[in-house]
Amino acid sequence: MTYAFTKKQMGLAVSCALALGVVAGTARANIINPADTGYLDDQRGSVVKSGFGLCWHTGFGPVPASTAECDPNFVPAPAAKAVEPAPQPVAVAVADAKPEPAPKPVAERMTLAADTLFDFDKAALRPAGREALDDFVGRIKGIDPDMIMAVGHADRFGSDSYNQRLSEQRVEAVKVYLVSKGIEANRMHTEGKGETQPITKAGECAGAKSVAVIACLQPDRRVEIEVVGTRIANR
Repeated sequence: MTYAFTKKQMGLAVSCALALGVVAGTARANIINPADTGYLDDQRGSVVKSGFGLCWHTGFGPVPASTAECDPNFVPAPAAKAVEPAPQPVAVAVADAKPEPAPKPVAERMTLAADTLFDFDKAALRPAGREALDDFVGRIKGIDPDMIMAVGHADRFGSDSYNQRLSEQRVEAVKVYLVSKGIEANRMHTEGKGETQPITKAGECAGAKSVAVIACLQPDRRVEIEVVGTRIANR
């Protein structure tokens, strides 16, 4: 709390303060840059106070702000808190996405010796022959075929020309069936070998045409199928 007075009163106030012993010894009141302090200071730079402990205002300039020395109820303003900068987003290191290596193709070769595909002297597929081809189609699923080679064969009964035609008819019957199961026709190559490449050994099925000899020659009535392609290898 402060007390303001006029220029005319200032001299009297100083004399009274000295008389009351507020300022000891030879101390005398003076104004030290009143524009800066607003309070009356003595020679030692202390604020001149009244007998009631009140600080004397010089009367010049604005009323000074309260201080702890001049105002027993003074509460200092809270210190300004430093504003912390907003946290910067943490950069998350992202590993460069590397493409998975291309799967390595693996060559596959499979051969089906279909000695049960046909009856004697026939080019029509047996039910057992169709089942064998169905199984073959299932085995080559997942293969990208570069080529499917099918070769037809006949047994020794009949003329060479007849057996050649018969072997070609048999292999064509196999091709038609496989194409109906989804095999691409342009991937298939067919060929007839007649009776030139028997499986049975010479003298093994000797004798004239009979039920027993015909059954013995069954392995020679066949179509061999070979697939050359690629299957995606398991990683």
